[in-house]
Amino acid sequence: MKSAFRLSIVAAALALGSGGLIAKSTNPMVGGAAMYPTKNIVENAVNSKDHTTLVAAVKAAGLVDTLSSPGPFTVFAPTNAAFAKLPAGTVETLLKPENKATLTAVLTYHVVPGKISAAAIAANAKAHMGKATYTTVQGGTLTFSKGTKGWIVTDAKGGTAHITIADVNQSNGVIHVIDGVLLP
Repeated sequence: MKSAFRLSIVAAALALGSGGLIAKSTNPMVGGAAMYPTKNIVENAVNSKDHTTLVAAVKAAGLVDTLSSPGPFTVFAPTNAAFAKLPAGTVETLLKPENKATLTAVLTYHVVPGKISAAAIAANAKAHMGKATYTTVQGGTLTFSKGTKGWIVTDAKGGTAHITIADVNQSNGVIHVIDGVLLP
């Protein structure tokens, strides 16, 4: 009886301690939706209720085809709440057709060529005295450093955002969710 009890405890511990394989979904949840590594950046982003502003901006800038292409791309994806932190009227102004070039510059500043994982950012930072830098598709630079609450991304103007969900793998790259909008 005692050994059967121990065996059931061991089995339960293995089930819970196996990296969460039994209870853990293999597809991370972003904005209430599962993100599938077999779908591309746009196919996943349109399902996230936290990224409706970003999706609208990508459509207005005409970047849907680009972000649906093979890539690979690393996208630092601001949430709706991140866009809401901008001064009143900023998003509405950027979405106007006459501001397409500015909107495109802001959005492509959130994209780095290649698939860069959180581990790669950490290794790059470790090799460069705690700071990793990457050149964006827009041509500017993003700087990454470790903060008390995880990784901080600093833009060219000194603005910062935190990576809140890292390594959301896509068929054409990876998304890292951020809590701020980065400006070139």
